[in-house]
Amino acid sequence: MQTATWMRELGRIFKPEDLLTSRAEMLVYEYDGTIFRELPGAVVFPRTTGQVVELVQLCRRANVPYVARGAGTGLSGGAIPAKNGLVVSFTKMNKILDIDIPNRRAVVQPGVINLDLKNALQPYGYTYAPDPSSQKVSTIGGNLAENSGGPHCFKYGVTTNHIVGLEVVLTDGQVMRTGGKASKSPGYDLTGLIVGAEGTLGLVTEITARIISLPEYTMTMLAVFDNLRKAAETVSAIIAKGYTPATLEMMDRNTIRVVEQVVKAGYPTDAEAVLLIETDGLQDGQQRVMQDISALCRSSGAREVRMATSEAERELLWRGRRGAFGSLAKLRPNVYIADGTVPRTRLPDVLDQVYAIGEKYHVTIASVFHAGDGNLHPNIMFDAQDAEETKRVFAASTEIQKVCVAAGGSITGEHGVGIEKREDMLLQFTTEELALMHRIKKALDPEGLCNPEKILPVLTGGV
Repeated sequence: MQTATWMRELGRIFKPEDLLTSRAEMLVYEYDGTIFRELPGAVVFPRTTGQVVELVQLCRRANVPYVARGAGTGLSGGAIPAKNGLVVSFTKMNKILDIDIPNRRAVVQPGVINLDLKNALQPYGYTYAPDPSSQKVSTIGGNLAENSGGPHCFKYGVTTNHIVGLEVVLTDGQVMRTGGKASKSPGYDLTGLIVGAEGTLGLVTEITARIISLPEYTMTMLAVFDNLRKAAETVSAIIAKGYTPATLEMMDRNTIRVVEQVVKAGYPTDAEAVLLIETDGLQDGQQRVMQDISALCRSSGAREVRMATSEAERELLWRGRRGAFGSLAKLRPNVYIADGTVPRTRLPDVLDQVYAIGEKYHVTIASVFHAGDGNLHPNIMFDAQDAEETKRVFAASTEIQKVCVAAGGSITGEHGVGIEKREDMLLQFTTEELALMHRIKKALDPEGLCNPEKILPVLTGGV
């Protein structure tokens, strides 16, 4: 299809305010939270499932690749368009369609912002549990694509544990519904297949999510350590005693210092590490549980344990944690997150290796992560304008992924594979396993137009 014809067809489906074609307007859609860049051929903003159906059918006829996009906060290059590809921005499909308290379900469009859903549920005494640090801006659709987690994922699970139904426009334009408000559905778990597929198998246009009651009572504390390894060992010690905190977050010295410069959350800048621990549930018995955890932290090497005594103190502690990633910009222009997951008992050894890798490649690493489920976030600071330094950062990241896999973990915990870790998939999966994934992709996207060149590495000899 010629460019003029292609643009005319897009103009038939979308109003002028829902279609971008000028370079200046499209520049902000060429990147996400990574350093990868590719200018799209056009950007569209569907408002209905019907428009998405027409668009997918048009792309198939014209052989034009397309990628779904939410708020662009992704950290693996998953929303970067293919060359001359189309960006399908779902920011105008942002309605909360139904809040069903009796069935504990919410039905939303993919462009709904995570925190907006939480705020809408709060008056009912309910919440949507997944809480990525980007929740103020990231969308439910984007969270779904990457199977996002967040600080509360240790107790409540990641996105896939809270999505029970979907409406998906397949690559031939057919509309498929999976799951629904019922608690169980027979047959293959098609909902689970789509969640975490990073938008490579179809375009999600409606999401049915599980919602839960807000806890009656919450307690938050900060445990301060002069030894990073002891802090990591404390994580396993708490869980081994049978406790399941709502959150169990860890920050290292480099993160603490920069957070204090920017957020001023009251973290001790001379500490080697802190654990941010929160419990929630019924008020009865929580004081005892928190006292036990506090004592366990002290016996494991914590020099100090601070209990938040008011909602303002609790919010300040969390403001520091949620502002950690943004605060790192004060150190260097760019941050590369080597998002991996390991069994929590391996945290102390893996962290030792992570910092040794940083020294080997002469890069600064600041860690802030979901320690409760072993999800590491070693943030590597660098300047993307420095080609030699950037090369060292990528090499360090790959080596960190190797360490995670060798420890029985994964190359990603919640940020996805995208472009960034596509070749690292070979570290974790056999060629036979990857070939099966390729066959699934081929079955659902035979033309390879739906977010191509993401997740799956090219296999020698084909599939």
